Amino acid sequence: MATVLIKAATVVNENRRFVADVLVKDGFIERIDQSINSPADQVINAEGLHLLPGCIDDQVHFREPGLTHKAEIYTEARAAVAGGITSFMEMPNTVPNTLTQQLLEDKYAIADQKSLANYSFYMGASNDNLDEVLRTDAANVCGIKVFMGSSTGNMLVDNPKTLENLFSKSPLLIAVHCEDEQTIKNNLAHYKAQLGDDITIDYHPKIRSAEACYLSSSMAVELAKQHNARLHILHISTAKETELFSNNIPLKDKRITAEACVHHLWFTDEDYATKGNLIKWNPAVKTAQDRDAILKAVLDGRIDVIATDHAPHTIEEKAQPYLQAPSGGPLVQHALPALLALHQQGKMSLEQIVEKTAHNVATCFQIEKRGFIREGYWADLVLVDLNQPWTATADNTLYKCGWSPFEGTVFPASIKHTLVSGNVVYSEGKFNETNRGQRLTFNR
Repeated sequence: MATVLIKAATVVNENRRFVADVLVKDGFIERIDQSINSPADQVINAEGLHLLPGCIDDQVHFREPGLTHKAEIYTEARAAVAGGITSFMEMPNTVPNTLTQQLLEDKYAIADQKSLANYSFYMGASNDNLDEVLRTDAANVCGIKVFMGSSTGNMLVDNPKTLENLFSKSPLLIAVHCEDEQTIKNNLAHYKAQLGDDITIDYHPKIRSAEACYLSSSMAVELAKQHNARLHILHISTAKETELFSNNIPLKDKRITAEACVHHLWFTDEDYATKGNLIKWNPAVKTAQDRDAILKAVLDGRIDVIATDHAPHTIEEKAQPYLQAPSGGPLVQHALPALLALHQQGKMSLEQIVEKTAHNVATCFQIEKRGFIREGYWADLVLVDLNQPWTATADNTLYKCGWSPFEGTVFPASIKHTLVSGNVVYSEGKFNETNRGQRLTFNR
């Protein structure tokens, strides 16, 4: 493997900011020092750039196998590294659903051949595959995914006995999508009675309501407390849900953690008027008050990590009427730029971005030797220029689906270089696809 010397970078790591050289050898960070003069195969002049740990995205949907007209592991991992995301954890609602150990390993085999980013895949839970779930290797798989509210696909787990067994018997982290299905059905029936099939996107947060979210999230928290399960609640979308979580326990000791997604930190229900179905997500984007409360919980430690829930659909699918248009949108290329924009707006520090997108994800999932800029750790690194603005357009969007909800947004900072497991895979807008990312491993 090539050696890489990064010169004069402003390193942002573990709540510190300092100028240093970083030497990368055999995939790992060999040395961090004020001045390093060792020979290297590649030297990157990082003067004026900020060096961050690569983002670890704990929730993506890359659609392979079975839904590759929307996305592929290759295309979306490529977009991810261009956006400074060096590792991802992918969800099981592909086709077929990832409900057996063999189907799980099939996805790892695809990523081994195609992914520029490091990767892990969740084992999926259904109402009747508990034995398969319990066979999951904790050292090689990020966690178990449970849909406690239906979304894209058909993986709703609503059998109380199944949930009881999962929470009482699984030693792995259980990541949950929380929306109460019956509440959503009742809300939908209510608006259908009024409007028939003419329901529009502005009703989405009323149908997939704050009440539906809180009812399901609070039930998951109670189950986790009852069984001392390791629970991770995904994509918190309401102010009320933030009250379920604590910030007075060290992260490494928390049994219940939470995630916020970039779109819930950026958009509000007022954006439906201009963005329409392009910002139709489950859980729904809700009010400005919800958005601000989520950010507050991120900053004060009640919400532990920031992710994307990258979930692409074709523009033709999104152009359908509200009731037919699928939920989800592409985000991995634009997530870190969006967070850096929040930084420029004075809403988050760089140290907080690094903590929520790298350090805390590594700690939450007990990822081995990643998520920090430390000697002896894998060199998953991103260099950003905080003073190089650019505009998101369809032409510079890399997702297979070809569109982004951020089109037209001027981002103040650019991703300059991305290293994955010691390899410079993205540099100044160009890719080096000689090497592939690696399977994440876990200290469990």
